[in-house]
Amino acid sequence: MPNNNYREVWFYAMDQIHEEYKNAGPQQETEFKLWFNMQYIEDTDNTITVSVPSEFLWQTMLKKGNIDKIAKKIESLTGQKNIKLQHIVSNENIAEKGTAQNAAPQKKNAEKAAFPASQKKHPQLNEAFTFETFIPGEDNSFAYNAALAAAKYPGKKFNPLLLYGGVGLGKTHLMQSIGNYLFHRDEKLKICYISAESFANEFIWSISLKAKAMDKFKSKYRNLDVLLIDDIHFLQGKEKVQEELFYTFNALRDKNSQLVFTCDRPVKELKVFNERLQSRLSNGFSIDLKLPSYETRRAILLNKLKLLDKQIPEDVIDYIAKNIETNVRDLESALTKMTGYAELIQKPVTIEVAQQQLRDIFSSPSAGTISIETIQKVVADLYTISVADLKSKKRDQKYVIPRQIAMYIARELTEYSFTEVGSEFGGRDHSTVMHSYDKISSEIKIDSSLEARIQLLMREIKDYKK
Repeated sequence: MPNNNYREVWFYAMDQIHEEYKNAGPQQETEFKLWFNMQYIEDTDNTITVSVPSEFLWQTMLKKGNIDKIAKKIESLTGQKNIKLQHIVSNENIAEKGTAQNAAPQKKNAEKAAFPASQKKHPQLNEAFTFETFIPGEDNSFAYNAALAAAKYPGKKFNPLLLYGGVGLGKTHLMQSIGNYLFHRDEKLKICYISAESFANEFIWSISLKAKAMDKFKSKYRNLDVLLIDDIHFLQGKEKVQEELFYTFNALRDKNSQLVFTCDRPVKELKVFNERLQSRLSNGFSIDLKLPSYETRRAILLNKLKLLDKQIPEDVIDYIAKNIETNVRDLESALTKMTGYAELIQKPVTIEVAQQQLRDIFSSPSAGTISIETIQKVVADLYTISVADLKSKKRDQKYVIPRQIAMYIARELTEYSFTEVGSEFGGRDHSTVMHSYDKISSEIKIDSSLEARIQLLMREIKDYKK
C-alpha cells in the first residue's frame, strides 16, 4: 500500500538541491527548473513515485544524473540505502513554481487530469497541436515549460508570451497547445487563434465599411480571454494595424487575458514597427526556439512513427536524424517519404534506399547556387545598412558585426575560400575572414539569439529571389 513516509523528506531534499543551483547563479537556477522537473506522487518502502511531463524528459534527467542526485540526497538525509525513483508521465510539472515545496501531491491518474474530459474541437485550432504531441528536448524545454505554465495559469504567468525562431521549429504547435489546453479545460473561454495576416485583413475590411463594423471588430478582440496571433512579423510597416493591435493588447492586459504571439525573429529586430507595441512585447517573455539537437530530432521521429503506427529500421531513423539539422517540418517530410515508399513497394526500407530517396532533401547549397552578392544584400537589409558599408573600412560596431556575420555565412553556405570571400568584402585578406569566422563560430555557442538570427538569415538567403 502507498504511504507518504518520504513526502516531507522529498520536498526538503529538492529545496536543498534548488539552493545549491540557485547559489551557483541564474543560469544554474534555470538548469534546476528545467532538469529537475518532477512532482512527488507517493512512496512505498524504498521506492518514490514521481510524475514528469514526458518520457523524453525523464530519460534526459536520467542521463544527466539528476535522478541519481535526488536519490543520493534523500539517502543522506534519511540514512536509508538503495532509494529508487520511478515515474509516471503527466503534463503536470513544477517548472514554473518558485520552489519544489509548492508542488502539491498528485493522484495516480495525473496524466488524465491534465486534460479534462471535453472532446470538442475548437474551430480555429489544430487538435493535433497539444503538449502531449510536442517533444521537449534540451533545445526547447524552456519554451515548452513556459507555454505550459501560460496554459495552466492564463494571464498570470508568462503573459504576454512571445515565441520566436525559424520556420518549422514548433512555435505554432506550442501556441495552439496553449489554446487547446485551455479550451479542453473550459469551453466557455473566449479563445481566438489567428494569423497576423488575417488579423490585418479583417481590420482593413472593417474600416472600409461603416462604423458599426469597426465597433464589432473592437468588441470581438478586446473582450477575449485568450488571444493567439501567429507571425506578427507580417505586420511590419502596417502602422494602422499595429496601432489597433496596441490598443487591443492594452485592453486585454487590463482584464488579465492571456496573450501569445509568434515571430520569426526577436521583437527588437522588427522593422517599421510601433515603438509602444514593441515595448509591450519586449517587456513580456520572449523565448527563442532553437534548432533541435540530434537527440531531440531522433525523439521527434520516434514519436511521429508511434502516432502514425508505423515502423522503419533504426539505422534509417538515425540516418534521417543525423542528416536533417534544419527543422521539424523537414524531419517529418523525410519520414513521410520513407513510410510512403515502404507502403508503395511493400518492403522494408534499407539505408541504401533512404540514401537514394532522400538525396534531394539532404543536398546542400554550393557556390554555384548562392552568391556572395545575395548574402551581402540579405545581411545588409536586416541590419539596415548598405552593401557598400559591408565592403567598406568602417570600424563602427554597426558595420563590423554584420560584416563578420556576412563573411561567416559566406563560408558556411558557399565553397569560396577565405581569400575569395575576403576579395568580395573590400579586398580583405584571408586572415581577416578567418578571424571573423572563428569569432562568430564561438559566439553562437554562447549566444542563442545570435544563433537564431544567423539561422534566419541563412533561410532568407536560400529563399532569396533576385
